[in-house]
Amino acid sequence: MMPPTATATAVFLSAAPPSFSTRRRRSRLPAISASLSPSSSSSSSEEPLLVRAARGEDGLPRPPAWMMRQAGRYMAEYQALAKRHPSFRERSENTDLIVEITLQPWRAFAPDGVILFSDILTPLPAIGVPFDISDSKGPVIQSPVRSEEQVRELVPIDLDMLQFVGESLKILRNEIDGKAALLGFVGAPWTIATYVVEGGMTNTYTNIKSMCHTAPDVLSGLLSHLAQAISDYIIYQVNSGAQCIQIFDSWGGQLPPHVWEQWSKPYIKQIVSRIKKECPHVPLVLYINGNGGLLERMKDTGVNVIGLDWTVDMADGRRRLGNGISVQGNVDPAFLFSPLPVLTDEIHRVVKAAGPKGHILNLGHGVLQKTPEEAVAHFFDVTRSLRYETLFQGSVAEELQPVA
Repeated sequence: MMPPTATATAVFLSAAPPSFSTRRRRSRLPAISASLSPSSSSSSSEEPLLVRAARGEDGLPRPPAWMMRQAGRYMAEYQALAKRHPSFRERSENTDLIVEITLQPWRAFAPDGVILFSDILTPLPAIGVPFDISDSKGPVIQSPVRSEEQVRELVPIDLDMLQFVGESLKILRNEIDGKAALLGFVGAPWTIATYVVEGGMTNTYTNIKSMCHTAPDVLSGLLSHLAQAISDYIIYQVNSGAQCIQIFDSWGGQLPPHVWEQWSKPYIKQIVSRIKKECPHVPLVLYINGNGGLLERMKDTGVNVIGLDWTVDMADGRRRLGNGISVQGNVDPAFLFSPLPVLTDEIHRVVKAAGPKGHILNLGHGVLQKTPEEAVAHFFDVTRSLRYETLFQGSVAEELQPVA
């Protein structure tokens, strides 16, 4: 599952404030398997199309494609499995179920990216924040973290508690066998903190937004702790086989841009800085729902790819970001309910607007419930039929510089 959106800078901008010393021990990060590490002798052309597009390589035949929430609730096969295993926690924390659910869309549609079935809140118990999933309320955290003492009680991420993630990624990497890119993902510190502080889903974010002014040291300590844990978790996913990582700042778009600049961006930069040092071969994608006012600020985080939601015109987004960074997106998920020729036209429009380099085709948000599987299949069939040389025949790619 993708992160819950309707349910569920230096290496450190700042360490936890001196007023409290969070208990830190070094996480046990497994050494990356030689069979999973990119070989120095292997050519770039042997890597998955999605990884190459994320890096902005020239000369690709077409854009790769995958979908946020591509594994899950719209598929009849998933619905049948969910009836047998009604607990979401079981489905997302059992290796056999994770692998099966992740592979369902891979077998059905052959996307260019296969993303782990999981949740952005999955690592919370491993840092000392237990949570439940309520059918009516989504994620529920019984003891929201809002005090200095509670931040002190957080622990470094215990990766032993997340072995089902590592085991699943290793199995999936072998199952996919190089025919697609294996994606892992995490939530950004601000987005994870909204759940930890609010105690679950919220429409107003009043507790965490007020902490920016009433308890900034507490919030800074929490975000710093989360940034460290999320960095460790990304490295663990990469060492287990993930070839690309998407960072979801799902609720970053709920902040005014200048507030995002202060309370979300620095902690994302902290993560990116560390991953670039320890896993320089792994592209990073940053997606924020409602990111039209943040694009230029997002670019400055240092990620390889900016995901555009469907409210941003792709051509405008590309003009604002320039050609020096890859983009992902951004077909409106509602187009999957349209007649198939209409969906085809929209795919062509988005791909042409993104240009012949550095584009990963995706939706501008996750697949919606009740989306026809026929439309999902058509989305990928159309993408596989595309050729840049045909789409851009006779045209000269414009070298776009980011808007100052």
